[in-house]
Amino acid sequence: MAEKSGPATTGRAPAADKPADIRNVVLVGHSGTGKTTLVEALLQAAGAVNRAGRVEDGSTVSDYDEAEIRQQRSINLTVEPVIVDGEGGPIKVNLLDTPGYADFVGDLRAGLRAADAALFVLSATDGIDEQTRMLWDECAALDMPRAVAITRVDHPRADFADTVRQCQEAFGANVLPAYLPVTAGEGAHRTVRGLMGLLTRRYHDYSTGRPVEAAPPEEVAGQVESMRAALIEGVIQESEDETLMDRYMAGQELDPAMLVADLEAAVARGTFYPVLAVSTTTGVGVGELLTELPRACPGPQERPVPPVTTPDGAPVPDLTCDPDGPLLAEVVKTVSDPYVGRVSLVRVFSGTLRPDTMVHVSGHGLHDRGHEDHDVAERVGGLSVPLGKESRPVGQVVAGDICAVAKLSRAETGDTLSDPERPLLMRPWTFPEPLLPVAVRAASKSDEDRLAQAVARLSAEDITLRVEVNPETHQMVLWCMGEAHQDVALDRLANRYGVHVLTEEMRIPLRETFAVPAQGTGRNVKQSGGHGEYGICHIRVEPLPSGTGLEFIDKIVGGVVPRQYIPSVEKGIRTQMEHGVASGYPLVDIRVTLYDGKAHSVDSSDMAFQKAGRLALRDAAEHAAVAMLEPVDELTVLVADAYMGAVMSDLSARRGRVVGTEPVPPGRTLIRAEVPQLEIVRYAIDLRSVAHGTGTFSRRYLRHEPLPEHLAKSHVAARQG
Repeated sequence: MAEKSGPATTGRAPAADKPADIRNVVLVGHSGTGKTTLVEALLQAAGAVNRAGRVEDGSTVSDYDEAEIRQQRSINLTVEPVIVDGEGGPIKVNLLDTPGYADFVGDLRAGLRAADAALFVLSATDGIDEQTRMLWDECAALDMPRAVAITRVDHPRADFADTVRQCQEAFGANVLPAYLPVTAGEGAHRTVRGLMGLLTRRYHDYSTGRPVEAAPPEEVAGQVESMRAALIEGVIQESEDETLMDRYMAGQELDPAMLVADLEAAVARGTFYPVLAVSTTTGVGVGELLTELPRACPGPQERPVPPVTTPDGAPVPDLTCDPDGPLLAEVVKTVSDPYVGRVSLVRVFSGTLRPDTMVHVSGHGLHDRGHEDHDVAERVGGLSVPLGKESRPVGQVVAGDICAVAKLSRAETGDTLSDPERPLLMRPWTFPEPLLPVAVRAASKSDEDRLAQAVARLSAEDITLRVEVNPETHQMVLWCMGEAHQDVALDRLANRYGVHVLTEEMRIPLRETFAVPAQGTGRNVKQSGGHGEYGICHIRVEPLPSGTGLEFIDKIVGGVVPRQYIPSVEKGIRTQMEHGVASGYPLVDIRVTLYDGKAHSVDSSDMAFQKAGRLALRDAAEHAAVAMLEPVDELTVLVADAYMGAVMSDLSARRGRVVGTEPVPPGRTLIRAEVPQLEIVRYAIDLRSVAHGTGTFSRRYLRHEPLPEHLAKSHVAARQG
């Protein structure tokens, strides 16, 4: 790569003038690899912050929001722009720092959507986990250029060579180091003395704390030459110059500058993945990384615009990253600021976004999560770019850049902003399905009055959160990605919106049905001296297959129950079915035959026969066995082959039935099973443990089935208690 000792910088950029001067790079990797620390080091190397990590206004880059401080982990997508001198002038690099914890994958996906290249941040002490492998495959599916930064190379347990080997095993042979960290000492006394550029053979000595070009140590000469040969061969394989291989095989010395240019071109095309060594504590490799980001990562004009249609679905072809083109932007994240209200993080893909102008808001098809489709016009508020915890106002934002937009009251994450005269809609990216439920209720009357509004604002901010009011149990359920996501949601309700909630056990919507046929009599006879009630009916009840509902049959002959009161009997039976006959759960899947009864010319009425119908059904239940039914879901689990056996054993222990498996390259298995909902309330957490983070799953309601008798008794007792 360029292998300079450090970049020439001019600090932060308020905004760029053209797409060619912009780079959008997302930093990804599992939690604890040092992504946020690396961003801070890059900002300091660029002169955007001082050695205390502070910008001009005194705020720090690592000032997380209050929830992050309490959680002690990064949970938000953040954008930090810096200016680096490129070959054609200053380049604005937007560094998108994403959470590494799996629960906050929504912000990770948002970062991928807004970026044009990905920097995988791995630790030289921890290796590669399955989540990172899956993320690499996801970036490959998006055809996104990638590079690798290995951090903590100065740690006593660091093994740079082994980490590179793991990268090649996980990501492919085209993952090759561009630099070699030169170390001295062992164990706790181990230090990184310098960084050796493999293509140019230039050595940067960091022993004094600042990079100084020096003669390379003799003891690494052999290692450098073998790694350099592998790197050159990899570059030649991806070069568009077909003569390079012949010249190299003939022993001709290739121009390092030409090799660097070919390497950077291959990185931008997404066919070569350089590995860089970094220590954020000593600064080793930070300047080199900052220099290479604008050189090797493609500009937004080199990447295709995601598929676009009109709001009614007609394709819109030929859109490019052109500041003079039609406006096309997308809200990639929504946050609620206690002082300025809703703030939208927006990536502009085409056209130019200006403050105080009208835009059309379209999106986004998430009815199941409580998000209505948008097709409205709104006025854009102020535009700004990040500056520590603060922001700097800008006059316009061109295609390819990222900014914050204030006062978009209707727009939510995933919505498209376009010209009101030419409304457009971008195909939304894939949102992960939240599968961990937590039932909540307001802690007090004052909280109850504000809960619905607070939850609506929270779900608008966090697209991976689904809010449901269960129509059968009447509980409010927050569906989250995991325990950490759940904790953050409850934290924000309490501390951001001032609404305190109590969590409670989630009630599964069980049901009742008759296990055997039965007969019942409903006798509603009340005589109190005045107008009374009189209605008597006799019914037969029979169980029906699952999903049938109620089948009501009229077998009255001779008018013993007048015609006008037969619907009343049915209405009373349906009402009683809603309330159940044994434990309070709804009664389902029965055939009720009304075959006899009595009426009174004066005291019979619609209400009298409704009550008679309810009494008849309850009487029948007293003379027959009533079975409890539990909901069963179809579970689809995708897991690494190494953990397939453990997952299948766990499903069996949950009273599940595995109905099929199929291989899913590379190295995964898709398991289909039918599992009772009672057994998978916490499955989002349990699967992560059983499959060591390699498993994902989806679920859908299948049917209700009889609940085992011993479990039915315990649920009835709990319900009555």
